[in-house]
Amino acid sequence: MRLSWRDESGAVFAEFALLLPMIVLVVCGSIDFLNAFYQWNAAAKAVEVGARIAAVSDPVAPNLNNLSNQAVLNGSVPGAPLPSFAVVCRDGACSCTGTCTGFASNSFDRAAMDRIVFGRGSHACGDATSYYATGMCDVLPSITAANVVVTYNQTGLGYAGRPGGPLPTIAVSLQDMRFQFFFLTPLLGVNIGIPPMTTTFTAEDLCSGGNSGACGS
Repeated sequence: MRLSWRDESGAVFAEFALLLPMIVLVVCGSIDFLNAFYQWNAAAKAVEVGARIAAVSDPVAPNLNNLSNQAVLNGSVPGAPLPSFAVVCRDGACSCTGTCTGFASNSFDRAAMDRIVFGRGSHACGDATSYYATGMCDVLPSITAANVVVTYNQTGLGYAGRPGGPLPTIAVSLQDMRFQFFFLTPLLGVNIGIPPMTTTFTAEDLCSGGNSGACGS
């Protein structure tokens, strides 16, 4: 009895069994934390890429460029300041608030949104061969068109009757994104949303045709 009481064989295995769950938790948690940090940074970079593409591409709101000419048709003097408007495009539709004469409600250019999400000349993620062809989902593959919101705000640039249309400020945002965890979601059901990301650019020519003149006068 006295010998069995003093027997310490197997103590190492007992201690290891107690520590193993904590070691696994720390290792798995560290992997998921670093992966989440990567996704957060990738999401921030993705909205920068999306906003840059949107600034030099056909607008997702197909009637946006008509607002400049419509202002003249409605009595504004050519060259006068454009009236205020805000156009929000999301979930396959665009809506306008403010002075939106000539803007078709629920209009939406799917090809323009795909160009922002997938990149120039692409309809899939991960196939970009250069930065010029990179889209948002090439930076973070979990991004879909349903996660992207494009907002065009008139901020005083451009003028009524401008041939290239208005020069709004463009904000590209991510919504309803979730961190993709390797261990925390399958094992513990952890489901954490990525904070909303937004990047703003000033529009340039709002034309995907480059120097070809395909986007109008």
